[in-house]
Amino acid sequence: MGSYDAVQALHKTLPAFSPYIPANFLPYLAFILLTVTFILTFYFSTLPKDTLPLREMAVASTASILAGFGVVSLFCSVGVYV
Repeated sequence: MGSYDAVQALHKTLPAFSPYIPANFLPYLAFILLTVTFILTFYFSTLPKDTLPLREMAVASTASILAGFGVVSLFCSVGVYV
């Protein structure tokens, strides 16, 4: 039971959690990230098809990463914390 008391004492002395990005900023971040995602998706659909698709992969990967962070920001801004 001694380790439980030590953990409980440590828990009481730790500072409260504070996020890196304030919750009030999340809707704006989601809007920006998802807007850039849609712009990059349109740009990707207009690219000429190359034999070595490095530019296509770079644009698609960037859009995918931004979409992932944008959806998580959107969910968190409406109270669904994922």
